[in-house]
Order: sequence, then structure tokens, then C-alpha cells
Amino acid sequence: MNATIYDARTCFLGEGAFWHPERGQLFWFDILRGRLLSRAGDQPLEWQIGEMASAAGWIDRDTLLISTETGLRRFDILTGGHEPIAAIEATRDDTRCNDGRADPMGGFWASTMGKPAAPKAGTIYRYYNGTVEPLLRDLTIPNAICFAPDGRRAYFADTPTGKIMTLALDAQGWPEGAPEVFVDLTSEGLKPDGAVTDAQGAVWNAQWGAGRVARYLPDGSFDRAVSVAGRNSTCPAFGGPDFRQLFVTTAQEGMTDPDAAQGCVFALDTPIAGRAEPRVVL
Repeated sequence: MNATIYDARTCFLGEGAFWHPERGQLFWFDILRGRLLSRAGDQPLEWQIGEMASAAGWIDRDTLLISTETGLRRFDILTGGHEPIAAIEATRDDTRCNDGRADPMGGFWASTMGKPAAPKAGTIYRYYNGTVEPLLRDLTIPNAICFAPDGRRAYFADTPTGKIMTLALDAQGWPEGAPEVFVDLTSEGLKPDGAVTDAQGAVWNAQWGAGRVARYLPDGSFDRAVSVAGRNSTCPAFGGPDFRQLFVTTAQEGMTDPDAAQGCVFALDTPIAGRAEPRVVL
């Protein structure tokens, strides 16, 4: 499986890769520069959000939910306009948004973290039925938010710990019990970043500084890894007509002299299908 550059526009902190299943279109973010990017065929698209933005879900064909440093916003793809849905740490200037993903029950999980990565300043929140609730506190760089296909299990990571965690969920998508270790990467020195699950329930995790995305089976065992030329791989997303394309965002952050591959979005074909992201229910 050979990865090629899907989009050569470089991002300082590329993140939040997201495939809109109704539009058949990839979206991603350059967090610190407040940019949302996409492509319509060969045409590159870009919107300035006006604040840091990091993750997305889809409300309908022409509308996204995006997480920003002040909360969740409704974004109109056709006009580029956006308006607030729910505030998240809107009055704090020491934190920003980071990871996020829709859950199968129609909720949206969004994480915050300190600027710059202040210890235990981060939280993972859930938006559901019009309200926002904190789920997990005292995290440093909360990442890897994704869900089992049936919605009864969530995954997340606090990147500096080197561990991907798992959390049982009830029928409405709320946590049941305490988080448990799903994969411990500390012995390998790997840093878990963004993640997504495939149709078989395996977790594909981008690993910062390693230039790769690794697949872990539902029992936590390592299956395979795919490489990308962008060393700081940040977030994978499945897309394409049969969800057998894997897209991977990367970042230039922390590099003193990045080459042309750093910060690009990469794509590769996989023999394993992903699945459509669920709709966010407002």
C-alpha cells in the first residue's frame, strides 16, 4: 500500500481529516492557522474560519458541524458562513480545540487542550440533544477519538502517555465505567494521535513523529502499519466510493526545515473498507 500526495498545500498543523459521505468530499483543518480545506475534484477549496478549528461532522449535505476554540459551529459549505451552536471553553484564552468525531448515536465528541500543551489542561466533551457535557478531564493532548461501529465503545488517547484507551458506552452513547488501556505504545516510544475505525471495528491510529498509521484489531493486537512521507502523521479518514481509500493529514509543527512532503495530505488504497461517518443530530 503506497501513499501518494492527495493535496500538496502544506499545513502547519494539519488535522481533522473527514470524508462527507453524501458529498463524497474530503475536508481537513490547519488548526493553528484557522483554515478549513477541501477539494472539489481538481479544484482546491479553502475557508478562513477566524479562529482555530480542528474537527468536523456532517449535519446535512451542505452543512458541517465544526469544533473551534470557542465551541461548536454550524458551517455552510456553499457560502462559507458559520454560526455558533454550543459554547465550549469560550471564555478561556489558555485552551484550544483539538480532536473530535461524531458518535453513532448522533452526538459529537470534541476535545480541548492547553496552549501550548499545558499538562492536564484538556477535556473531552460530548454534544448531544442540544447540550454539552464534559466526559474526561485532566488530559494533556486528547486525541484518537473514534467509536466501534455499534456505538457501544469509544476510543481516545492522551498523546504524551503513549496509550490508547477504551471506554464502554451505554445505549445513548454515554460512558459506562472507567477507561481501560486498549493499546500501550510506551515500549515502542510511539505517540498516538488521531484515529478512526474501519468496518470490521479495528482502530487505525496516526502516530506523531513516526510517519505512519497503525491498525489495531478489536482485541488490541497489532495488525499492520502503513507509511506516509509526512513524519508528523496526525489523523486518518476513510473515503472514496467504497471507503477503501485512506487519507492522512500531517503537520510541519516542531520541524525546523520541513521538506515539501511535510504538512501535506496523503492518500492510499486499502484492502479493508472503512465506513461512513454518522450524521450529527442537532
